Amino acid sequence: MAKFTPLHDRVLVRRVEEAETTRGGIIIPDTAKDKPQEGEIIAAGKGKVNEDGKVRPLDVKEGDRVLFGKYSGTEIKIDGEELIIMREEEVLGILSGAKKEKEEKAGSRR
Repeated sequence: MAKFTPLHDRVLVRRVEEAETTRGGIIIPDTAKDKPQEGEIIAAGKGKVNEDGKVRPLDVKEGDRVLFGKYSGTEIKIDGEELIIMREEEVLGILSGAKKEKEEKAGSRR
């Protein structure tokens, strides 16, 4: 993957896909699903520069699972993968109990 480093208070987010079936086993077609509002921080900028010229570090970091608004950020493609770049202020919160995508995939193979 190409190396991308967001500037200032921006973060790069990979959407986390929702399950494609309901508990009752009904398959949800792609056309009926909303895009997920949950993602994983792939890269983060150094922080926001305040009036004094000092950099305030971001509250989020690479690997964090986050929630964001439905229309937040700008969708971009890097190496064919759809990602979102947004300002830290567009992130609504960090999910601390959520498993990371890699851990979930590893667990499902067992």
